[in-house]
Amino acid sequence: MKLSLDIRAPSARWRHLPRARALAREIIAACVAECRLDAGADIEVSLRLTDDAELRRLNARWRGVDKPTNVLSFPAAAWGEASDSRMLGDIALAYETLAREAEDSRSSLADHYRHLLTHGFLHLIGYDHETDEDAERMEALERRILARFGVADPYAGGVVTR
Repeated sequence: MKLSLDIRAPSARWRHLPRARALAREIIAACVAECRLDAGADIEVSLRLTDDAELRRLNARWRGVDKPTNVLSFPAAAWGEASDSRMLGDIALAYETLAREAEDSRSSLADHYRHLLTHGFLHLIGYDHETDEDAERMEALERRILARFGVADPYAGGVVTR
């Protein structure tokens, strides 16, 4: 299995998180391992590190919500279809919202970034939080992945991405 992560950072604000690319590679690899997706297929993910203005446009266009958000995921196809290579999809993150949420929840910028990447990745492979049961399953998986990096439970009184 080979993991390919295409990272684009059109917003200069991401310079405030100098290890953003390295952190993304680490967390996405942990997501793949924890979800046991490494069974032969090469996996591709596209990551766009952008700003509130772009996430607002994307959110309005694709979800009908005219406001910025922290993370958006755009799955390419349903996971599990037979293929030697799998483009899982795209994840987009808004720096300003991420930074504001990290400050509000008193978590580090890097830890909140790890959380949102994990959350976005899980959406790419079919997890959601539409029901309490689905949310509990997704949040438990997020906690396990983040624990690998010593990240505190993001749902214990912090910012919730639901």
